[in-house]
This record gives sequence, C-alpha cells and structure tokens, in this order.
Amino acid sequence: MGTREEQGVRDQELMRRVAAGEPEAVKDLYDRFGSLVYRMAYQSAPVRGEAEDAVQEIFVRLWRTAHRYDPGRAALVTWVILISRRQLVDRLRRTKARIKGTSLDDSNATPVAASVVGPQGSEREERLAAMMRKIDALPELQRTVVKRAYLGGQTLRQIGEELNTPIGTIKSALSRALTRLRERSNEELAT
Repeated sequence: MGTREEQGVRDQELMRRVAAGEPEAVKDLYDRFGSLVYRMAYQSAPVRGEAEDAVQEIFVRLWRTAHRYDPGRAALVTWVILISRRQLVDRLRRTKARIKGTSLDDSNATPVAASVVGPQGSEREERLAAMMRKIDALPELQRTVVKRAYLGGQTLRQIGEELNTPIGTIKSALSRALTRLRERSNEELAT
C-alpha cells in the first residue's frame, strides 16, 4: 500500500470518527485544516469576526457531511476546500440577498466612505486592494475563474459553460491560482 493510499485510509478513518461525533476527531480535523479554512474565509470576508464565524459554519458543515467523504474520489484536503468554498459562496449569496438596493436619489443613503469608520475600515480596504492586485497579476484564465468563483459567487460548472471551457480546465486554473496567491501571501509574510 503506497503512501497516498495509506493517507486515504487514515483520512477515511478520521472522517468516520468525525461522523460518529467523536470530539477528539473533530479536534484533529480542526488542527489539520483550521488555518487553511481560516485563510479562505478571511479572503472571502476580510473582517476577523466574520471570518471566524464562517470557519465555525464550515466545520459544522464538515461534521454534518463527514459520512459522505470518499477518499477514492478526492483527497481530504481537496474535499475540505470544496466544502469550504461552497459554504463561503452560500454565505456571500446570503449576504448579498440581505443588502437592500437604494436609488442614487435616496437622501437617506449613507455614502460608503462614511460607513467605513476608523483604522479597521481602512485596514480592510488595504487588504482587499492588496488581494485584488495579486488576483489581477494572475494569468487571464486564472484571474477570470477566481473573480467569477469567489467574487461573483458562480459555480465552476457555470464558469466552464460561460467560457465554453472544460470543467477540468476550470478546476486546474482555480487550483493553480489559489496556489500562486498562497505563495505570494507567504512570501509577503516572510519579508
């Protein structure tokens, strides 16, 4: 049995224990993937409290769907990323649905600049601008997929259909883009 197969067996056992509700298994899952899930959540909602709430929702979803994990279909890390992404997209859609549209003539409308008060708001804007610069530096297909998937809330299937591109190519582009973004973020942290 090769290392990949052994890891698949260990992952399957971990997820079986998570599905059974073993607190130690859930802790192990969090210890292994908590930082990855938090980084994804923080990119989606760059306010610490919102990102932490999203992480909690994601781990609840992982626990509820643990019985569905199949190591023959995907590595555990891939499965965790997909579940996380779906939860974050759902969260963004719920947030968008709650936002009320106002007309430009509405005298009660609060300008965006006025609603962002203090250093916390400007820090968030700076992080968002930095992330957008990193995304804009990606190759065209990767940039398009990331923007449509994470900012536009589209599924990979929808993106593939709109771009008339095979789903495998879309998945690869997203994977390469996330790897590049992670590497650039790690490089910045190292300096």
